[in-house]
Amino acid sequence: MDKLVSTALEAVADVPDGTSLAVGGFGLSGVPNVLIQALYERGVAGVSVVSNNCGAMDSGLAVLLSAGRIARVTGSYIGANKEFARQYLSGELEVEMIPQGTLAERLRAGGAGIPAFFTPAGVGTQVADGGLPWRYDGSGGVALASPPKEVREFDGVEYVLEHGIRTDFALVRAAKGDRHGNLVFNKSTRNFNPLAAMAGRVTIAEVEELVEPGEIEPDAVHLPGIFVQRVVALTPAQATDKGIEQRTISAPPARGTVSN
Repeated sequence: MDKLVSTALEAVADVPDGTSLAVGGFGLSGVPNVLIQALYERGVAGVSVVSNNCGAMDSGLAVLLSAGRIARVTGSYIGANKEFARQYLSGELEVEMIPQGTLAERLRAGGAGIPAFFTPAGVGTQVADGGLPWRYDGSGGVALASPPKEVREFDGVEYVLEHGIRTDFALVRAAKGDRHGNLVFNKSTRNFNPLAAMAGRVTIAEVEELVEPGEIEPDAVHLPGIFVQRVVALTPAQATDKGIEQRTISAPPARGTVSN
Protein backbone atom coordinates (compact mmCIF):
# COMPACT_ATOMS: atom_id res chain seq x y z
CA MET A 1 0.00 0.00 0.00
CA ASP A 2 2.99 2.32 0.40
CA LYS A 3 3.14 4.03 -3.01
CA LEU A 4 5.89 6.52 -2.20
CA VAL A 5 8.68 6.73 -4.78
CA SER A 6 11.99 8.39 -3.90
CA THR A 7 12.41 10.67 -6.92
CA ALA A 8 10.49 11.97 -9.90
CA LEU A 9 13.00 10.34 -12.25
CA GLU A 10 12.36 6.99 -10.61
CA ALA A 11 8.60 7.53 -10.82
CA VAL A 12 8.68 8.03 -14.61
CA ALA A 13 11.47 5.54 -15.35
CA ASP A 14 9.15 3.18 -17.28
CA VAL A 15 7.33 5.82 -19.33
CA PRO A 16 8.22 4.97 -22.96
CA ASP A 17 8.43 6.97 -26.16
CA GLY A 18 5.08 7.21 -27.93
CA THR A 19 3.06 6.88 -24.74
CA SER A 20 -0.32 8.51 -24.11
CA LEU A 21 -0.39 10.84 -21.15
CA ALA A 22 -3.18 12.62 -19.25
CA VAL A 23 -1.81 15.68 -17.48
CA GLY A 24 -3.57 17.73 -14.82
CA GLY A 25 -3.48 21.47 -14.32
CA PHE A 26 -5.42 24.58 -15.23
CA GLY A 27 -3.28 27.34 -16.71
CA LEU A 28 -0.27 27.43 -14.37
CA SER A 29 -2.32 26.08 -11.47
CA GLY A 30 -1.77 22.51 -10.31
CA VAL A 31 0.61 21.54 -13.12
CA PRO A 32 2.91 18.57 -12.32
CA ASN A 33 6.02 20.49 -13.34
CA VAL A 34 8.49 18.26 -11.52
CA LEU A 35 7.25 15.08 -13.19
CA ILE A 36 7.15 16.80 -16.59
CA GLN A 37 10.74 17.95 -16.10
CA ALA A 38 11.71 14.36 -15.24
CA LEU A 39 10.21 13.17 -18.53
CA TYR A 40 12.19 15.86 -20.33
CA GLU A 41 15.42 14.79 -18.64
CA ARG A 42 14.78 11.17 -19.64
CA GLY A 43 14.33 12.23 -23.26
CA VAL A 44 10.84 10.76 -23.66
CA ALA A 45 9.44 11.72 -27.09
CA GLY A 46 6.50 11.15 -29.45
CA VAL A 47 4.01 11.64 -26.63
CA SER A 48 0.25 11.97 -27.12
CA VAL A 49 -0.99 14.38 -24.45
CA VAL A 50 -4.49 14.89 -23.08
CA SER A 51 -4.63 18.11 -21.08
CA ASN A 52 -6.75 21.23 -20.80
CA ASN A 53 -3.88 23.34 -22.13
CA CYS A 54 -0.36 22.56 -23.32
CA GLY A 55 1.69 24.67 -20.96
CA ALA A 56 2.12 28.41 -20.62
CA MET A 57 5.21 30.57 -20.95
CA ASP A 58 8.16 28.23 -20.35
CA SER A 59 6.57 25.88 -17.84
CA GLY A 60 4.52 22.71 -17.72
CA LEU A 61 3.99 20.86 -20.97
CA ALA A 62 5.60 23.77 -22.83
CA VAL A 63 8.94 22.21 -21.78
CA LEU A 64 8.18 19.06 -23.79
CA LEU A 65 6.44 20.96 -26.58
CA SER A 66 9.37 23.32 -27.21
CA ALA A 67 11.70 20.32 -27.37
CA GLY A 68 9.56 18.69 -30.06
CA ARG A 69 8.65 15.77 -27.80
CA ILE A 70 4.85 15.98 -28.21
CA ALA A 71 3.23 14.41 -31.28
CA ARG A 72 -0.45 14.93 -30.49
CA VAL A 73 -2.53 17.09 -28.16
CA THR A 74 -6.14 16.61 -27.09
CA GLY A 75 -7.23 19.74 -25.26
CA SER A 76 -9.59 22.67 -25.10
CA TYR A 77 -7.41 25.77 -24.74
CA ILE A 78 -4.38 27.00 -26.67
CA GLY A 79 -4.15 30.38 -24.96
CA ALA A 80 -1.12 32.53 -25.68
CA ASN A 81 1.25 29.64 -26.39
CA LYS A 82 2.86 30.86 -29.61
CA GLU A 83 5.02 27.76 -30.05
CA PHE A 84 1.91 25.58 -29.82
CA ALA A 85 0.26 27.65 -32.58
CA ARG A 86 3.41 27.55 -34.72
CA GLN A 87 3.77 23.77 -34.55
CA TYR A 88 0.06 23.25 -35.18
CA LEU A 89 -0.12 25.52 -38.22
CA SER A 90 3.14 24.18 -39.67
CA GLY A 91 1.89 20.59 -39.54
CA GLU A 92 4.36 19.45 -36.87
CA LEU A 93 1.68 18.81 -34.26
CA GLU A 94 -1.66 17.01 -34.40
CA VAL A 95 -4.33 18.75 -32.32
CA GLU A 96 -7.83 17.67 -31.33
CA MET A 97 -9.68 20.65 -29.86
CA ILE A 98 -12.89 19.82 -27.99
CA PRO A 99 -15.23 21.74 -25.68
CA GLN A 100 -13.80 22.10 -22.18
CA GLY A 101 -16.72 20.45 -20.40
CA THR A 102 -16.66 17.57 -22.88
CA LEU A 103 -12.95 17.07 -22.24
CA ALA A 104 -13.57 16.92 -18.50
CA GLU A 105 -16.36 14.38 -18.90
CA ARG A 106 -14.40 12.25 -21.37
CA LEU A 107 -11.60 11.91 -18.81
CA ARG A 108 -14.02 11.18 -15.98
CA ALA A 109 -15.96 8.68 -18.08
CA GLY A 110 -12.78 6.84 -19.04
CA GLY A 111 -11.76 6.58 -15.41
CA ALA A 112 -15.22 5.41 -14.38
CA GLY A 113 -15.29 2.66 -17.00
CA ILE A 114 -17.89 4.39 -19.17
CA PRO A 115 -16.96 3.87 -22.84
CA ALA A 116 -19.07 6.70 -24.29
CA PHE A 117 -21.82 9.21 -23.53
CA PHE A 118 -24.11 11.66 -25.29
CA THR A 119 -23.85 15.43 -24.78
CA PRO A 120 -25.55 18.43 -26.44
CA ALA A 121 -22.24 20.35 -26.55
CA GLY A 122 -21.07 20.71 -30.14
CA VAL A 123 -24.26 19.68 -31.93
CA GLY A 124 -24.64 21.63 -35.16
CA THR A 125 -20.94 22.50 -35.33
CA GLN A 126 -17.82 20.86 -36.73
CA VAL A 127 -17.37 19.18 -33.35
CA ALA A 128 -20.23 16.88 -34.36
CA ASP A 129 -20.24 17.26 -38.14
CA GLY A 130 -16.50 16.74 -38.59
CA GLY A 131 -14.03 18.83 -40.54
CA LEU A 132 -12.03 20.36 -37.69
CA PRO A 133 -8.35 20.54 -38.70
CA TRP A 134 -6.42 17.96 -36.68
CA ARG A 135 -3.25 18.43 -38.70
CA TYR A 136 -2.25 21.04 -41.28
CA ASP A 137 0.01 20.30 -44.24
CA GLY A 138 2.35 23.23 -43.60
CA SER A 139 1.07 25.16 -46.62
CA GLY A 140 -2.26 26.32 -45.24
CA GLY A 141 -4.20 23.21 -46.22
CA VAL A 142 -5.69 20.56 -43.98
CA ALA A 143 -3.88 17.21 -44.03
CA LEU A 144 -6.15 15.48 -41.51
CA ALA A 145 -9.62 16.53 -40.38
CA SER A 146 -11.87 15.25 -37.62
CA PRO A 147 -14.45 12.63 -38.63
CA PRO A 148 -18.19 13.11 -38.13
CA LYS A 149 -19.68 11.77 -34.90
CA GLU A 150 -22.94 9.99 -34.22
CA VAL A 151 -25.81 12.35 -33.38
CA ARG A 152 -28.97 10.99 -31.77
CA GLU A 153 -32.19 12.60 -30.63
CA PHE A 154 -33.53 12.18 -27.09
CA ASP A 155 -36.85 13.79 -26.11
CA GLY A 156 -36.66 16.11 -29.08
CA VAL A 157 -33.10 17.28 -28.39
CA GLU A 158 -30.03 16.28 -30.41
CA TYR A 159 -26.92 14.94 -28.67
CA VAL A 160 -23.49 13.97 -29.99
CA LEU A 161 -21.70 10.79 -28.99
CA GLU A 162 -18.35 11.29 -27.27
CA HIS A 163 -15.96 8.56 -26.16
CA GLY A 164 -14.32 8.20 -22.77
CA ILE A 165 -10.56 8.75 -22.63
CA ARG A 166 -8.04 6.29 -21.20
CA THR A 167 -4.30 6.93 -21.30
CA ASP A 168 -1.23 4.82 -20.54
CA PHE A 169 -0.04 7.19 -17.82
CA ALA A 170 -1.29 10.26 -15.95
CA LEU A 171 0.68 12.99 -14.20
CA VAL A 172 -0.99 15.12 -11.53
CA ARG A 173 -0.10 17.53 -8.73
CA ALA A 174 -1.85 17.65 -5.35
CA ALA A 175 -1.62 20.02 -2.41
CA LYS A 176 -1.60 17.09 0.01
CA GLY A 177 -1.32 13.33 -0.27
CA ASP A 178 -0.55 10.28 1.81
CA ARG A 179 1.48 7.14 1.15
CA HIS A 180 -1.67 5.30 0.03
CA GLY A 181 -2.25 7.80 -2.78
CA ASN A 182 -5.23 9.63 -1.29
CA LEU A 183 -5.06 13.19 -2.61
CA VAL A 184 -6.37 16.66 -1.76
CA PHE A 185 -6.34 19.51 -4.29
CA ASN A 186 -6.45 23.25 -3.70
CA LYS A 187 -9.08 25.41 -5.40
CA SER A 188 -8.74 25.52 -9.23
CA THR A 189 -6.08 22.79 -9.18
CA ARG A 190 -9.07 20.50 -8.64
CA ASN A 191 -10.53 21.34 -12.07
CA PHE A 192 -8.65 18.73 -14.11
CA ASN A 193 -6.22 16.91 -11.80
CA PRO A 194 -8.72 14.38 -10.38
CA LEU A 195 -10.11 13.69 -13.85
CA ALA A 196 -6.68 13.20 -15.41
CA ALA A 197 -5.73 10.89 -12.54
CA MET A 198 -8.83 8.77 -13.12
CA ALA A 199 -8.07 8.41 -16.83
CA GLY A 200 -4.53 7.07 -16.44
CA ARG A 201 -3.85 3.35 -16.23
CA VAL A 202 -0.76 4.26 -14.20
CA THR A 203 -1.15 7.54 -12.32
CA ILE A 204 1.79 9.36 -10.77
CA ALA A 205 1.14 12.17 -8.29
CA GLU A 206 3.57 14.79 -7.07
CA VAL A 207 2.40 16.17 -3.71
CA GLU A 208 3.35 19.43 -2.05
CA GLU A 209 2.74 18.01 1.43
CA LEU A 210 3.14 14.33 2.26
CA VAL A 211 1.25 13.07 5.30
CA GLU A 212 0.85 9.67 6.88
CA PRO A 213 -2.18 7.45 6.17
CA GLY A 214 -5.08 8.45 8.39
CA GLU A 215 -4.07 12.13 8.65
CA ILE A 216 -6.47 13.09 5.85
CA GLU A 217 -10.07 12.84 7.00
CA PRO A 218 -12.01 10.50 4.70
CA ASP A 219 -14.53 13.25 3.89
CA ALA A 220 -11.66 15.55 2.89
CA VAL A 221 -10.25 13.20 0.24
CA HIS A 222 -10.79 14.58 -3.27
CA LEU A 223 -9.32 11.56 -5.07
CA PRO A 224 -9.13 8.08 -3.49
CA GLY A 225 -5.84 6.24 -3.62
CA ILE A 226 -7.35 3.50 -5.79
CA PHE A 227 -6.69 5.80 -8.77
CA VAL A 228 -3.03 6.49 -7.87
CA GLN A 229 -0.13 4.08 -8.30
CA ARG A 230 2.89 6.26 -7.40
CA VAL A 231 3.44 9.25 -5.10
CA VAL A 232 6.41 11.64 -5.18
CA ALA A 233 6.92 14.05 -2.26
CA LEU A 234 8.15 17.48 -3.40
CA THR A 235 10.86 19.40 -1.60
CA PRO A 236 9.80 22.68 0.07
CA ALA A 237 11.48 24.59 -2.78
CA GLN A 238 9.63 22.57 -5.43
CA ALA A 239 6.32 22.93 -3.60
CA THR A 240 6.54 26.72 -3.45
CA ASP A 241 7.87 27.23 -6.98
CA LYS A 242 4.70 28.55 -8.62
CA GLY A 243 4.47 31.00 -11.51
CA ILE A 244 1.96 33.74 -12.21
CA GLU A 245 0.54 33.69 -15.73
CA GLN A 246 -0.86 37.23 -15.82
CA ARG A 247 0.59 39.85 -13.49
CA THR A 248 -2.03 42.55 -12.99
CA ILE A 249 -1.54 45.60 -10.79
CA SER A 250 -3.52 48.78 -10.19
CA ALA A 251 -2.06 52.13 -11.15
CA PRO A 252 -1.13 54.24 -8.14
CA PRO A 253 -3.53 57.10 -7.44
CA ALA A 254 -2.57 60.49 -8.85
CA ARG A 255 -1.05 62.99 -6.43
CA GLY A 256 -3.59 65.01 -4.55
CA THR A 257 -6.34 62.43 -4.93
CA VAL A 258 -7.78 60.36 -2.13
CA SER A 259 -8.58 56.71 -2.72
CA ASN A 260 -11.50 55.06 -0.95
